[in-house]
Amino acid sequence: MTDGFFTCRKNVLLAKSPSTQIEGVFAASRGRLVSEEQEALLQQWLEEGAGNLPASESVPAVGKVSVTITSGWLEGSELLMTSLRELNSSPEATPCADQQLSEAALASSELQDHAVAEQARLSAEETVTVADSAPWAAVVPQTDQQIAGCAGINAEVLNDDPAVLAWSLACDAETVPAELPAQPIQDAVPFCPVLTEVPYHEILWRDWEDLSVQPCVLGQVSKNTPLFEFRVMSYNILAQDLVEQGLDLYVHCHPDILNWNYRLPNLLQEIQHWNPDVLCLQEVQENHYWEQLEPTFKEMGFACFYKRRTGTKTDGCAVCYKHSRFQLISLSPVEYFRPGLDILNRDNVGLVLLLQPVLPEGLDLKAISPLCVANTHVLFNPRRGDIKLAQVALLLAEIDKIARTTEGSYYPVILCGDLNSVPDSPLYKFIRNGELSYHGMPAWKVSGQEDFSQQLYSRKLLAPLWPSSLGVTDNCQYVTQCQPKKPGRREYSRDFLLQFRFCDVACERPPHLVLLEGVTDVKPVASAREHSAVTAVPKRHNCLSFLGKWCSGVIQHGLNLTSVYSHFLPQRGRPEVTTMPMGLGATVDYIFYSAEPVENRAGRRLYKDGALKLLGRLSLLSEDVLLMANGLPNPFCSSDHLCLLASFGLEISSL
Repeated sequence: MTDGFFTCRKNVLLAKSPSTQIEGVFAASRGRLVSEEQEALLQQWLEEGAGNLPASESVPAVGKVSVTITSGWLEGSELLMTSLRELNSSPEATPCADQQLSEAALASSELQDHAVAEQARLSAEETVTVADSAPWAAVVPQTDQQIAGCAGINAEVLNDDPAVLAWSLACDAETVPAELPAQPIQDAVPFCPVLTEVPYHEILWRDWEDLSVQPCVLGQVSKNTPLFEFRVMSYNILAQDLVEQGLDLYVHCHPDILNWNYRLPNLLQEIQHWNPDVLCLQEVQENHYWEQLEPTFKEMGFACFYKRRTGTKTDGCAVCYKHSRFQLISLSPVEYFRPGLDILNRDNVGLVLLLQPVLPEGLDLKAISPLCVANTHVLFNPRRGDIKLAQVALLLAEIDKIARTTEGSYYPVILCGDLNSVPDSPLYKFIRNGELSYHGMPAWKVSGQEDFSQQLYSRKLLAPLWPSSLGVTDNCQYVTQCQPKKPGRREYSRDFLLQFRFCDVACERPPHLVLLEGVTDVKPVASAREHSAVTAVPKRHNCLSFLGKWCSGVIQHGLNLTSVYSHFLPQRGRPEVTTMPMGLGATVDYIFYSAEPVENRAGRRLYKDGALKLLGRLSLLSEDVLLMANGLPNPFCSSDHLCLLASFGLEISSL
């Protein structure tokens, strides 16, 4: 499979028609006469020199010109005129045309002397009729820098980026000759040859970053500690129904490459090429899954599980794993829709699996920890960050339940998905840092996708974010999964609360209460026994702080997750992108994995690898590189997202 895409067709300005086709056109034009007036115009242009004429006159507009010319000169000139006429009428003409025409004026002056000398010895027996033509011009070959300018590439970037540099060198060696050999007069006008399509992988080149050789990883991996190595891929494959519902998002694409019958082989080829052991897919259309994807994945050795979005939605999430590498311990589909809760009224879903790695014969399965894999696709709406946050909290609660050990710790966790949130957004920081103070935060700010700060009204997040009836605490745990309550949890009994019936607040007379003598005009007086009980209540009980845990405005989790990717490309000085909606690059897809926290620095938690070690990853691309390939999707990337791929190692203990 190829690994990239680019084409130079837009830079090809000449020689668009086969020579045999052009010769046929020329042959049909021979033997016809043109007026002496038009012949005189041509002679005047040759004598005065095109280079000395104003820009508007340097290329005369002639209809039919009678000229006595050799067949060789005729073919060369007619080829040039035909090519330029096609260029002027072509919708693919690029800004390079203006640059080339300006260079043509310089080249034409050099050809002038040779053309006049040739005109003197032309045979009077051969006369031809030159049909209406586009302006004449001589075109010089483009240099690498000119080709780069036509494609919108900074010449400096060509020298910095190995992928683009490799493409440039390939063009120099194979398609652009350094020197033009001496040829007859019909070939004296040099043409830019048709550049062959540069292979996909030479422009959208995605390097495999081997992180296992880094000192920080080598120091954590003992030479005597074997690792269970496996690959995880996360991929939003773009459901076909969503393509057809949002064609305005793909106006830059040719309709043929949006067809599912075209996209499916590309997607399968890409997955097969990278050969993951665990595959997490989003936007998987249900009928395509059952009819095409699942049967194909099973042939590839995968065991597959699918969860369609609730309601009338036709797509969902899928998790597949190689049954030769893992065994299923438990499966938990997650539905975020909860009837009657506005904060959870959308149809997004997730999947949480607990997998047992399969070790070679002779090794006990207990020698390696199970692995928890979660996959989700969070709500897109940039304005409803409150819903996104609640969906992620519900998923983390499910992971907490599945991945928690009997000792209260956690199995290694890998969380994949399209979270529709950008790096360093509050939602991203919540997952990575394990804590978020959300009370009073504008809802649009949670995901960081768009800036709605100029709007007069914006929804704000208020505590509690979800009702206690959901059964999820602010620690993103199910109530039944919480640690056992400490002794004394029954101190808030009915008898205890009745002690407050004679407190100052309870005995204060409401100002609008109807005054009835002997009924409402008497202030209750507590007995000595009741009074002593009230004064003995600790202050923390007076403020009823036991209710505060439901409305603190802060949510937390204890899974210690960090991102596989750094979200920045230091060699290019640009951020990574995983998708390009409307031609704008953004990162919304992630692979998080369990690590050990080291320290908090400026509110950012730092991690080091624990039992689960990151060994490598497939590099992402920057926005400018994807723009060179006409964005996403394109003929070789058949989704509007890039796939994410990481290699992990799980420690195998010696029993």
